[in-house]
Amino acid sequence: MGIVPLERALQLAADVDLDLVEVAPMARPPVCKLMDFGKFKYESALKAREARRNQQQTVIKEMKLRPKIDPHDYETKKGHVVRFLKAGDKVKVTIMFRGREQSRPELGFRLLRRLSEEISELGFVEASPKQDGRNMIMVLAPHRATKAAAAAVIAANARPPREPREGDVADAPPAEAEAAADTSAATAE
Repeated sequence: MGIVPLERALQLAADVDLDLVEVAPMARPPVCKLMDFGKFKYESALKAREARRNQQQTVIKEMKLRPKIDPHDYETKKGHVVRFLKAGDKVKVTIMFRGREQSRPELGFRLLRRLSEEISELGFVEASPKQDGRNMIMVLAPHRATKAAAAAVIAANARPPREPREGDVADAPPAEAEAAADTSAATAE
């Protein structure tokens, strides 16, 4: 339509039984369209919902260790960390110190360094180890390729609905479906 005065734009909208919707208020002059305002609100809500769905959710899993952890327990905890990283999640590793253990933070640093070296092919240290009161914290994040592989595995595991087979009863209530299955089994014998 071009640039028209406000009164003329309102008159045009009334003539075609539509609303005058301002779509770009910051532009000079402001941009308006003749459209159904309810439909405009619905479409903008759909776009916002689609944008939210496409956002990636960051999940942080936590694994707690002690400085004097048994080797078998360490391997078990490391297995959990590996599983979390393969799934594409970040892992917060916490070492809890008690009593006199607090005077030996190097034990915690050594344990966290060992863990980070052993899982280096799956993830990297996002936040280096730091003492936080009685705890020492380190954050591990998966490599980009690991996240993509985890998404592919999840998509591959989503099974399509199974095809109907002979003997399946469609749209029957559960009691009738059982009765139909019993009669088909009796006739097959």
